[in-house]
Amino acid sequence: MVKNNFKYTITASFLGYTTQAIMLNFPPLLFVFFGEEFGITPIQITVLISSNFVLELLVDIIASKYAEKIGYRKLVICADVFAILGLVVMALATVVLPKSFVFYGLMVAMMLCGVGGGLMEVLISPIVEACPTKNKAGFMSLLHSFYCWGQFAVVLLSTLFFKLVGIERWYIIACVWTIIPLIGLILFTFAPINHLVEEGKGAKLGTLLKSGTFWLFLIMMLCAGASELTMSQWASYFAESALGVEKWVGDLLGPCMFALTMALTRVFYAKVSEKLKLDTAILISSVICVATYVLAIISSNPILSLIGCATCGFGCGVLWPATYSLASQRIPNGGVLMFGVLALLGDGGCLVGPSLAGSVSSLFNDDIRVGFLVALIFPVLMAVSSLVLVLKRRKNSDQ
Repeated sequence: MVKNNFKYTITASFLGYTTQAIMLNFPPLLFVFFGEEFGITPIQITVLISSNFVLELLVDIIASKYAEKIGYRKLVICADVFAILGLVVMALATVVLPKSFVFYGLMVAMMLCGVGGGLMEVLISPIVEACPTKNKAGFMSLLHSFYCWGQFAVVLLSTLFFKLVGIERWYIIACVWTIIPLIGLILFTFAPINHLVEEGKGAKLGTLLKSGTFWLFLIMMLCAGASELTMSQWASYFAESALGVEKWVGDLLGPCMFALTMALTRVFYAKVSEKLKLDTAILISSVICVATYVLAIISSNPILSLIGCATCGFGCGVLWPATYSLASQRIPNGGVLMFGVLALLGDGGCLVGPSLAGSVSSLFNDDIRVGFLVALIFPVLMAVSSLVLVLKRRKNSDQ
């Protein structure tokens, strides 16, 4: 029965991260089209991205505080409802509204998606962490791989739809993508859901903030979100505008391959997580992330730049889920509050990274290479932070 089988809980959670991938990666495929068809500028695109993540940040704060009292089930069902509404409003905005108001309709849609995404970010990971499974770090990595598989599917299938049917009918596939959160909503309604800690027994925010290790995790989550989303959100635009390749080629070789490499990395780590230390895995991934960013930025060859964008997924793949798992290991009584605050900083990075890259590029004649160069600070800081954790662990083991 569904009510007693945690496999349905895990399946619903996997669909939740797939839904997040849809909300975050479907709109960027249309940024250039929106600009050409409705006159939406790079700055307005930055506002659309920012409106999504600002709402995610606000929801992270509220949900972190009240999730235990309200209940995981009610909030995660609301997350799917907001996701469905966001995609539907996005589809209707360009069909119903006059061109001068399309931007505002899209902003409402992005904000609805932001609410759904914020609830999912706070709740999905602790829901999976609370399931009666072994190898928590492996399951966490596998969970987050579904974000990548979702991203890969969204980019691949949407791009094929645009090529075969026409990008001007993009609103059709936007409505098709609502099937994923709809299935998740149904499963979450009936599947069993455990709480990570009993109400009132989780760590208090003041206690967490007194821990230097927790502050390091906050920095790492900020950098993980910024490193991943900067490349994810701007890879399609970068391929089209800076490299001059056709849209469908840029989408498939840029964000689509980025998602694939990130998914493969998370699945691979799920299999070897019991053999490789989390902090070491983060350090190795951070160095790869820095190297691929540099390749995308400095190469004058479009193919090499696209390879840099695509293989960046190998570097970004482990950063977010491994930081979650490592924090759960080092601070076992953190509860949903800890996951919520970490999600807040992760979403903050998702806001700051792409917004910073877009804003800086607009100052240099919309050259997104310059934006990537500034955003390079995030994977570099991630590498430094993970190195500190590795050295700290080794120091403690020697004592």
